[in-house]
Amino acid sequence: MSAHINRRGLMLVLSSPSGAGKTTLSRRLLESDANVSLSVSVTTRPKRPGEVEGRDYLFVGESDFERMAEAGEFLEHAQVFGHRYATPRGPVLEALAAGRDVLFDIDWQGTQQLRQQVREDVVTIFVLPPSREELERRLHSRAQDSDEVVAKRMEKANDEISHWAEYDYIIVNQDIDRAQHEVETILTAERLKRARQPGLPGFIESLMRGG
Repeated sequence: MSAHINRRGLMLVLSSPSGAGKTTLSRRLLESDANVSLSVSVTTRPKRPGEVEGRDYLFVGESDFERMAEAGEFLEHAQVFGHRYATPRGPVLEALAAGRDVLFDIDWQGTQQLRQQVREDVVTIFVLPPSREELERRLHSRAQDSDEVVAKRMEKANDEISHWAEYDYIIVNQDIDRAQHEVETILTAERLKRARQPGLPGFIESLMRGG
């Protein structure tokens, strides 16, 4: 009979400049690992075509966002490109307590706030593009944004990349399959940390007494 050791979930943060691949990596991880769920952010930005309320984001107005922030309902919140984004506290803490891992697609500001709130539960990965030219090529190839928006994203990339040293792990996304494997390897190792397995003492005790 295989041993089952109770484990506390972790918060896995993926950050990167826009276009470096964190969204693709997030999607692949969610598809390959049933114990990982995506933290659905609250946002004030308008819904884009194809987006679903509650799956992609929780869409709210400015006044509701402000009320939720003042009530302490967010683990972190930030403003990006003129819109506000936040992580709702309740669903995340419930998932961690149940031993499920929660994936975050947030920027460095949100990552800092998460660490201040629940440092021991947070694992952070920063995804870099292989070159600046490749980053710009990827942004243009998505065909979602105008040239003006792409230029703004490229301008913002330097600021985002400058925070790389604040992260636990760095992945250079030259090949998406290799980058996915590296993310999965990090997750496996972090799950095995002693501090994240509160069920270990009981398991060790049963081993030692032969139970």
